[in-house]
Amino acid sequence: MFANVKVYPLRSAVRLLGGALLLSAITAATAQERNTPGKSIGTVTTQGNLIILTLNDDALGKPHLFDLSHHTIRFTPDGSRYRVETLPEAWDKDFGAELKDPHATLSKITFPFSGQKWNEMSVGVTGSITFGAPAAPAGGGRGRGGAGAVFNREGGLAVERYALLQRVGSTFINGIPAISVFFKPRMSGTRYLKELDDRAVVTWTLTEPYAGIQDWTWKPTVNRFQAVLHTDGVIDLTYDEVSARDGIVGVFPKTEGGEAKPLATLTGDAQASSPQQIKSVKLSALDGIYLQAQIEAGAAIPTAEDQAAPAPGAPPAAGPVYHLCLSETKSTAPCSNNTPGATVWSVQRFRAFRQRAAGAGGGARYVGFGNGLSPEVTVDGSTITLKGTLPVGTRSGSQLYVSASVDSSPGTEASHMAAQTVRLEGIASPEMNLATLKKQDGPFPVVYESFYYPESPRPNDLTCSVIKALGDKFDLLAYYSDFRIDNPEAGTPSTGPLGGGPNGGQVTGINAQQRNLAGYCSQGRFQWQYVQPVYMGSNQMDEYPPDGLVDNNRHDVMGYAQQLERRTFNGKIPPYDYAMSQIGHEMGHRWSAFVSAKIGDETIPLGPTHWATGLQAPAPFPYQRPTEASAMGGGVWQDNFDGTFTQLDDDYYVPATGYSYLDLYLMGLLAPSEVPDFFILRNLQRQGVDSNGHPIFKADRTKVTINDVIAVEGPRLPDVDHSQKKFNTGMVIVLQHGHKPPPDLIKNVEGISQRWIDYWATTTGHRSEMTTSPK
Repeated sequence: MFANVKVYPLRSAVRLLGGALLLSAITAATAQERNTPGKSIGTVTTQGNLIILTLNDDALGKPHLFDLSHHTIRFTPDGSRYRVETLPEAWDKDFGAELKDPHATLSKITFPFSGQKWNEMSVGVTGSITFGAPAAPAGGGRGRGGAGAVFNREGGLAVERYALLQRVGSTFINGIPAISVFFKPRMSGTRYLKELDDRAVVTWTLTEPYAGIQDWTWKPTVNRFQAVLHTDGVIDLTYDEVSARDGIVGVFPKTEGGEAKPLATLTGDAQASSPQQIKSVKLSALDGIYLQAQIEAGAAIPTAEDQAAPAPGAPPAAGPVYHLCLSETKSTAPCSNNTPGATVWSVQRFRAFRQRAAGAGGGARYVGFGNGLSPEVTVDGSTITLKGTLPVGTRSGSQLYVSASVDSSPGTEASHMAAQTVRLEGIASPEMNLATLKKQDGPFPVVYESFYYPESPRPNDLTCSVIKALGDKFDLLAYYSDFRIDNPEAGTPSTGPLGGGPNGGQVTGINAQQRNLAGYCSQGRFQWQYVQPVYMGSNQMDEYPPDGLVDNNRHDVMGYAQQLERRTFNGKIPPYDYAMSQIGHEMGHRWSAFVSAKIGDETIPLGPTHWATGLQAPAPFPYQRPTEASAMGGGVWQDNFDGTFTQLDDDYYVPATGYSYLDLYLMGLLAPSEVPDFFILRNLQRQGVDSNGHPIFKADRTKVTINDVIAVEGPRLPDVDHSQKKFNTGMVIVLQHGHKPPPDLIKNVEGISQRWIDYWATTTGHRSEMTTSPK
């Protein structure tokens, strides 16, 4: 967990790398942006026990959805650059041989791209081709917010887990040379390769993810597209049938190495004498792609060494925050991301959570965030240097109005440099509307188009909208919407200020510190929430899976159909099972899973964020099956007393499961004396399966007691006799501006609300009560 952002398990065999503790720089900056004061962004009413939030007209961005089906996009080399044109669909029905793995070798031809001739390539199931061998990344962090390409053992391009497709395309630039035919995370299916004397044809027939808790469909979808790589360097990308509406299309040869060409020097306050004032902004063009900006402050900018580290659990040190605005129109007022036709690049100091949690003093740095901006920022004395790509569609020779400002603390402006005109010679945006380009346009060193759903409103803005309208009477808030947002998964992470409930105060002894209540407009009660709304068209909003669905994937609810159907009167699985998996897991993160245990001289993390796979974490009050591991991770392990252990239930949260003894202690619902000794298995090595199909592992077993946890974290306070027992969840329907609540959305959220009350009572052993009252 970093800045109250957490990540939940991945579907199928893919495992989370690094949880949410080690996030990328851009993710951290996005999390910091969430810590700026929240504001109301819509109108709030109630309907029964539901809250209706109708967004303001400017609260939700516009989608830009795929529109190239039944077309061929041709990229023709012009020196090291490309010209682009749209042609009628030219589909080759002879796919050739299936590719069994990403690596593909050409035996008849070589393909010229990015200054080299290639006879080997990596064909990713995510709809992309890369050339050359990328180095593995230094860290395994996967985060939300646009941080880009990461090492991908499955071939082709890959991105961090919550990367926004609206933003991530620019991060492919000057990475590994790549062709993004239709890049979309989490696709699966088959790839084919056919080689002729003058070209190679690569074809994909893929489906979007389906049947899982984080999916939008219960059944496979059809996505067929093709890349033809000609020996003269021409690239034809053809789209036959594409069900998906979001993805990235384009070519990304490497272009770095050029010199900076000065564009303009903008003057600010000549008398500037502090790091919170702007003296000048120097703009340059790099490689015809990047706009480089050097912001000169009035005095040296504080660095990690200049400022004392905050106390463990405290938020990052405040400001200053530097903003550069690129706008199509001139304005005397500072612009924001909501200003029409404006793009804002921001630079802020942050401190890595892992080091804060450990009480370390280092780890602070400045990071950039904003559409097209690279997160890597350098600070040298009084100068900040940043670079990014121009707003979509910006051509060489066009004009922008550039202004700058500094916030001394979130939302408080200290300095503002008025907008000045800049003519952009020799530089253009690499992101274009491909369908509108003509062969005479360009040529472009890199050219692509991103297709995406709108970005979600900020979580603290959603919550401030509710609390300002209805009062600070909610412990938890769950959001459901009539619109889909830019996220490769249908679920949501969770976040919150970790308030103290109706009586205020803090919960200690769980390694999760209260913070930023004001940013969520709370006086001390509000605790936790969904980061983004769950779309009404996602699987987890359905009361039941469709009839006739068969699925043997043990991470999908239908993999448990026979077992679950036996416990209901109507022969169906329990209603809204995926919804309970999501809300039970996410709201559980208000307390879990962040603690460690002291065993002898060793401190052992039991998570972080999710309980380790090898943690013995059975649920004392199962939700629907006799044997359940915690909704927060871990497993139910049988010791075979021969050095092996049988996994009776795994660390995935489908179907919906209860909470472990340790979870319930951290929630304040069990006394330490009620938590039986448990253990953690390390160095897990799979050995096979038992007669019932349960996996068997060889592992090293370490005994853990609740006192070992208390030795690290201190006692849980308030204790079980004084802790909060009654909780209230606001069930919020978020609507686009001008929309009315769809009847099916009302019905489903009401159903989820009732099941949530029952789930909570059952999985807490009726030691706690949940309500869903807006009053």
